[in-house]
Amino acid sequence: MTASNLPPLVTVFGGSGFVGRYVVRALAKRGYRIRVAVRRPDLAGFLRPDGYPGQIALMQANLRNKESVERAVAGASHVVNCVGILFESGKNKFDSIQDLGAKTVAEAAAAAGAKLTHISAIGADPKSASTYASSKGRGEAAILAALPDAVILRPSIVFGKEDNFFNKFAAMARNLPFLPLIGGGKTKFQPVFVGDVAEAVARSVDGKVATGKTYELGGPEVMTFRNCLETILRVTCRKRSLVSLPFGIASLIGKIAQSVPLITPPLTSDQVTLLKTDTVVSDAAKTEDRTLSGLGIQPTLLSNVLPLYVVHYRPQGQFTNTGKAA
Repeated sequence: MTASNLPPLVTVFGGSGFVGRYVVRALAKRGYRIRVAVRRPDLAGFLRPDGYPGQIALMQANLRNKESVERAVAGASHVVNCVGILFESGKNKFDSIQDLGAKTVAEAAAAAGAKLTHISAIGADPKSASTYASSKGRGEAAILAALPDAVILRPSIVFGKEDNFFNKFAAMARNLPFLPLIGGGKTKFQPVFVGDVAEAVARSVDGKVATGKTYELGGPEVMTFRNCLETILRVTCRKRSLVSLPFGIASLIGKIAQSVPLITPPLTSDQVTLLKTDTVVSDAAKTEDRTLSGLGIQPTLLSNVLPLYVVHYRPQGQFTNTGKAA
């Protein structure tokens, strides 16, 4: 192929992460050339087999380094930002990654004449009491200021083989005699399959998504926190007590956990703050078709996917008698 008829180049920031790897696969299937921009390219080699030889290239970039972002964007026709963090550690702070980092990517894309798709989260709001959600909200505002025609995707809790929600509680159910119902377990979620989120991204790169809009991505079911834990217990064949944990106590536990060095905290005080607000698709998004269904994507049921990747949490794995709970 000559330079004039090569497939379009798409730069994916955070392409080796949970959502990012599915985005890379969806784009590879469509034939795009993909530049995966990550902090540690040496740990992202597993992505290369998802495309034909030379289709997926790895490049070092850090959202805290403007020059590295600009290099990663150079020559791309579309940029996808999948970078996000669930808790702060070292130099990776919510503001530097999800606010200023998102702004850096948007400004680099604008300067390069590239289009942008950004993955945010339902609940993103500059005025949120949660540092995570407020940084997401400020990041969205900065993106639209730099690129008014950007596509912003706000998923609810994302589930899939590598997720950090259902896997976390399945592991807890394997090791603990109870599961914590933070705030009584009343918080509502709308779990969305990672493959559906990736498909939404790919359609935006295809040019099949109206630009300059914010889409809210949720699955076909609204579930409470209690419903989620009960589902985990049922699918993993575990019998565990559900113990209500007030927000105040949970927040204190989170503060203690996040202060312990060299470990990934199972819970942070900011995550407890997030749990005070439902994470579901808004009525406005439904009315305006800014949803998966509005994008022509049939949302995947949790029950169709969850048993496939949490089976190893059952007492005897795939050989467990599913009619009994341990």
